[in-house]
Amino acid sequence: MAARAALRRRYWAMLPARLRFLRAVTVSLTAALALLLLLAGQAATGTWDSVADRDAPRTTSAADLNLALNDMDAQAANILLSSGNAGQGRLVTPYDKAIGFYGAARREIGHDLRALAVAAQGDRADERTVESLTDGFAEYQELLGRALENDGHNGGKTAALADYRRATDLLQQHLLPDARALVESNDGAFDGQYARARSGLSAQLVAVLALGALLLAVLGLLQWCLVRRFHRVLNPGVFAATVCTLVAVVLGAQMLSSSAGHLRVARRDAFDSVVALSRARAIAYDANADESRYLLDPERRDRYARSFLTKSQQLYGVKGATPGTYDAGLAATWKAYRDDRNDLRFTGEFRRELDNITFPGERAAAERTVDAFAVYQRDDRTIRALLAAGKEHEAAEFCMGWEPGTSNAHFGEWMAALDQVTGINRAHFESSVREGRSTVGVLLPWAGGLLLAAAALTALGLRPRLAEFR
Repeated sequence: MAARAALRRRYWAMLPARLRFLRAVTVSLTAALALLLLLAGQAATGTWDSVADRDAPRTTSAADLNLALNDMDAQAANILLSSGNAGQGRLVTPYDKAIGFYGAARREIGHDLRALAVAAQGDRADERTVESLTDGFAEYQELLGRALENDGHNGGKTAALADYRRATDLLQQHLLPDARALVESNDGAFDGQYARARSGLSAQLVAVLALGALLLAVLGLLQWCLVRRFHRVLNPGVFAATVCTLVAVVLGAQMLSSSAGHLRVARRDAFDSVVALSRARAIAYDANADESRYLLDPERRDRYARSFLTKSQQLYGVKGATPGTYDAGLAATWKAYRDDRNDLRFTGEFRRELDNITFPGERAAAERTVDAFAVYQRDDRTIRALLAAGKEHEAAEFCMGWEPGTSNAHFGEWMAALDQVTGINRAHFESSVREGRSTVGVLLPWAGGLLLAAAALTALGLRPRLAEFR
């Protein structure tokens, strides 16, 4: 009995030290968890800043450059095709519109090159590509300027066409491949940033849950010690600290999982479609230019006809199609899709978009885009049929006219449909960025405040018990 009493006195004497130790462990774990959440929140905020202010803009700038280069070349061809002989026989509306679009495309290219030069700083490969593009574009502008100057002279069409050929060859062999390389490089950098951010968020979520579980276990142990030794059901301070900790862990986990979810929507669901559709738009403008080149340059008609089919296949690929069978193949595969949306027998950028339908209204907009594309394809056959019948003037008017029912009017309707589906994805990308930032901004302060409260409540809950040993 004496020995048992001695052990009880010794245990009772050591209890304050145990309580102080558990208090220190609780405060330390609370501080560690708060610090982890703070660092995770800062990392998430940095990711959203990078996505919104650098990764996405430089990818879209490269895509815009690709589009503007194609547009500028298409408008140069339209100017030469509609200008007549030193202004005589000019197609006034197509010519005036082509002049306006040409100037707008040239200004856009200058803006995009400046933006990409800033974005490329620190990446030597991209810096060299932008430098090469800048130098190449200066040469390209000079060739086009000479072509347009020669075209203004009576009988200068032949010299103008020779300069335009050199310019469009420079575009196809040098400028466009470099622009596409920038799109791929910047999109790849964005993809790498996305993968690293998602991996980091997953690791941080595991760490928060593990550290939170450990902290809750220590608080449970502390509560058990107090209940056992002081014969009270619960210590209010420690119980309140436990509740605060539990809510903080839930909020912290929600912050990280929601950030990962918003990031996936922004990158995979929205921006992947934006890139595919931006690529499709650039290809569309290049295909539209091929029609004008086809009419402008008789010696290269076979070449431009093949090029038009290649770009059509890049947009909507029909296996084994030729110029004579493409329309029938498009109609058959599109009808199969309309009958069963899981029956996708075509490839290309439109297939990529239809494989990534996520948002309300997106599918209907994407389908309208393909419908408009099919109409434009039939217009191309009309142009070639008019030319084959010797109606070159009528073919040019139909190709470049803006009246309802003409090829350019249908091209505009196609681009408007493409813009609509792109706009849906851009809007959801932007909303995901806003919601991701808001999640961190709202949940992180609450989680941090609750953890501070948990540490304070633990200390306050233990103070009366420790006072009993004085």
